[in-house]
Order: sequence, then C-alpha cells, then structure tokens
Amino acid sequence: MNVVDSSAWLEFLSDGTNANLFIEPLSDADNLIVPAITIYEVFRSVYRQKGENYAMQTFALMQKGQLIELDASLSIAAAKISLKYEIPMADSIIYATAVKFDALLWTQDKDFETLPNVKYFTQKK
Repeated sequence: MNVVDSSAWLEFLSDGTNANLFIEPLSDADNLIVPAITIYEVFRSVYRQKGENYAMQTFALMQKGQLIELDASLSIAAAKISLKYEIPMADSIIYATAVKFDALLWTQDKDFETLPNVKYFTQKK
C-alpha cells in the first residue's frame, strides 16, 4: 500500500523535476491510499493556481485511490504522532493514515524525512 503526500501530488501534477519519482505509487490505484486531508491541500493549491476546472480534474484523479476519511480514532492517532514527531496537524494525519494501513509514505516534505516507512526525496529547485 502507498500514501502519496500533498507535496508529492503537487510535484507530479506540475510536472516538476521530481515528478517521475511519484509515477510508481500514483499509477497503482489499487494500492493507493488517499487521506481526505490530502484532497483538501491539493485541491486548495490547484484551485488557487489553475482554477476550479483543473482542481476538479485533479480531484477525479485522486478519487481513483481508496479515500480515507478522518474519524475519531485516526484523529487520536494523528494527535499522538504530532506530539511524538513534532510535525504539523495535516502531516500527522497523513502519516497516521499511512501507519494505519501499513503503507509506504511517498514525499518530498522534510517533516517526514526521518520517519519510519517513508520514501523521502529531496525537493529540487
């Protein structure tokens, strides 16, 4: 199973220098877990930069994976992770989702760099 965090989705969608590094998990929809908070972050960014039509197309692409809603148990797990690793709320929810599903987290967000079961790539400028 794979979780792709918001920074990696946005890198892929913008065809950034690291975009090809995220093709593997994003092309395997059967094993792709999509936390609801990731939809929020990606949709917001794409909507702001490219408008509603492109943001809705992005949302449709993200829905090909298994969407995971934020419930009470995931919220509590995320809060504990946030305190343990000192990472922000959205990142802790994304990571808690990966942990819950025993998934590999794909990212270029430095907040995740040293955490277990993370495939981190340095963001290139």
